[in-house]
Amino acid sequence: MTDVPYRFDRSAEAGPLHDRYASLGPGEESDDVVSVAGRVMLVRPQGRLAFATLRDSSGQVQLFALEKITEDFEGFSKLSLGDWVGATGKIVRTRKGELSVQVRTWVLLAEARRGFGDKWKGVSDVETRFRQREVDLWANERTREILTLRSRLISSLRRRLDDMGFVEVETPVLHAIPGGANAKPFVTHHNALDTDLFLRVAPELYLKRLVVGGFEKVFEIARVFRNEGLSPRHNPEFTMLELYQAYADYLDLAVLVEDLVSGLASEMCGAPTISYQGRELDLTPPWRRATMAELVTEATGERADVHTPLDELRRRVAAAGVEPSPSWGAGKLLLELYEKTTEPNLWGPVFVMDYPAEVSPLARRHRSDPDLVERFEPVVAGRELGNAFSELVDPDDQRARFEAQALARAEGDEDAMAVDEDYLRALEHGLPPTAGLGIGIDRLVMLVGDVANIREVIAFPTLRPER
Repeated sequence: MTDVPYRFDRSAEAGPLHDRYASLGPGEESDDVVSVAGRVMLVRPQGRLAFATLRDSSGQVQLFALEKITEDFEGFSKLSLGDWVGATGKIVRTRKGELSVQVRTWVLLAEARRGFGDKWKGVSDVETRFRQREVDLWANERTREILTLRSRLISSLRRRLDDMGFVEVETPVLHAIPGGANAKPFVTHHNALDTDLFLRVAPELYLKRLVVGGFEKVFEIARVFRNEGLSPRHNPEFTMLELYQAYADYLDLAVLVEDLVSGLASEMCGAPTISYQGRELDLTPPWRRATMAELVTEATGERADVHTPLDELRRRVAAAGVEPSPSWGAGKLLLELYEKTTEPNLWGPVFVMDYPAEVSPLARRHRSDPDLVERFEPVVAGRELGNAFSELVDPDDQRARFEAQALARAEGDEDAMAVDEDYLRALEHGLPPTAGLGIGIDRLVMLVGDVANIREVIAFPTLRPER
């Protein structure tokens, strides 16, 4: 590898060449000389001729080598599958109609010491695909498409929020106490401070402190970490959009969500009506709005809400296959019933409105029922896409709910929150009426990319260690 150059002057990408020279007929040559570079995906020596397929990030083009024209023709003929090369020559179209670079000079840019074998034909083994993503990317064009879609979607999301007047900010990843969501955190240790810190489970509390400080519209595209299991919908580290808007409530954010998601679908897929897992999904606003109680009643045929007698709710939760804890109140029981009997069957899109206060420690109590909060989750294709609510602005109410969470944590609930005195102090400075929203970026990409497993939309998903 000592002769590998430090750089290569590439003048053209493979993909656009096909459009640029579409008028070039079979057997015709142009006078244009280009330099291309990429990975060799196929080599076919044929005596005094040799053909190779070169692929770069834009597409692929054929390299056409002739013994009498190509420098080091013998070396070119011995290239291995996966080698990176740079090649310079005229644009021609072979008699069989294949657009090609007629190679005059070429250089080896990187040797593929670990062979691809037949993987270039496509990798289907799940372990290989996710553990050796660099191989998967070359072997499966669909993988590159999905990860490119993710990049385009996040860029569009930023532009749209910027156009709405939101300011992008960054908040700490290391937290002194876990907060902002009901989730078990990862714990690490800071040696200089000799203290344990937690990888953030959500950026929520810091973002709302910025609203207290005068930022009226803020957002963060945040990497968050939750010490949970793996599933087609869950990865221990994932990406979420969180935004907060002063002087707004959860109804305002419902409009923002449906406009944002339908707009992204239109931009990425060409229309707000998309196909997901073989079924049509119309994301055109307005989306249906229905309370959790209404949806559970519809799904089960029996009325259920936070005022249903506890014994009745326990019986129905048990019948749905969940053993209810004695500590669960009506709100937690209703949520369990909803998640088991209703949510998976909601094709949507639908806003599931008005959650029980018991399971929503950071949301503001509903203006018409104190046992509920002003919270919604947008559910699309049977899974929640995000979470939003009118924010709790009363520091006394917030302290009481934090303390209830801390008690649950002391009794063994590892997902419960702690009392965050810094946040409570900020609330005492005054938080105006505010609405907050979190949307899972990975799930949003799954939706518009028609992908069923979250690992497909994360470049390097979490896997069990190799044995």
